[in-house]
Amino acid sequence: MSEIRPLHRLFGLSWIDFFQGTSIEVETELDLSMKMQFLDLVLIRKGTEPLPRLLPDGFEVLVAHNLITFKSHQEALDAWSLWELIGHFVNYRKQIGPSLQALLPLEDFRLFAVCARFPHNLAQQVELEPVRDGVYEVRGLALRIRIIVVNQLPLQDHNAMLHLFSAREELLRFGRDRYRPHARETSTLLYELFKAYREEPDMPDKLQEFVRQSIKDLLDTLPVEERLKGLSAEDVLHGLSPETLEALRRCLKTNGHSTKTTGSEEGNG
Repeated sequence: MSEIRPLHRLFGLSWIDFFQGTSIEVETELDLSMKMQFLDLVLIRKGTEPLPRLLPDGFEVLVAHNLITFKSHQEALDAWSLWELIGHFVNYRKQIGPSLQALLPLEDFRLFAVCARFPHNLAQQVELEPVRDGVYEVRGLALRIRIIVVNQLPLQDHNAMLHLFSAREELLRFGRDRYRPHARETSTLLYELFKAYREEPDMPDKLQEFVRQSIKDLLDTLPVEERLKGLSAEDVLHGLSPETLEALRRCLKTNGHSTKTTGSEEGNG
């Protein structure tokens, strides 16, 4: 499933980085059924102490269990998506409770739907009450569901991580430039995210060029072992200039000669 939906996997990994060093535990792509129906994300709050960083708009209040579904710019958030989220909530509540007769209280759960673009079809199916820019509440349901529309969130630093999933150049640029990673491996995460964008066939030319440049810039920040990951020896050598290859051959020849000489001297000793 992760290979089919790379943006969903990277969405989960970005939250893991965001909450690095806090009391929030992040569970990604939970399989809650026998037919591989994944819940994108659960934020589990362990403790009541204040969190050390400002949360993205719409997530200001986190309870013990916060269930999140995510729809990228390629997908639509509609009523069926909310029914799936509610179904995941029912299964999850049953699984983590002490028993079916002693379920955790509803107050321990919050449901969120994050989407890259405004869900016009959903707005015709349910009433969406505006809370602030880019944040809505679904009205008419016994269960509260909060909708966060990434493309409508203000360009503020605490929203930068979500803007990485907007797929609009000005917002994506803001996310890339302003998000401050909390783990050393996050440069690799950003690199993988932009690679996923690059592989989309319908990406506009202007955005494609921005993504290409972003990949180039991110490569410069990656450790050597990350840059070489997945490359064969032939791939590595193919990327070297003739001058570098010649210098490498001379170096290997010299080291090989030195090794033989040392071995010969030891043998004579």
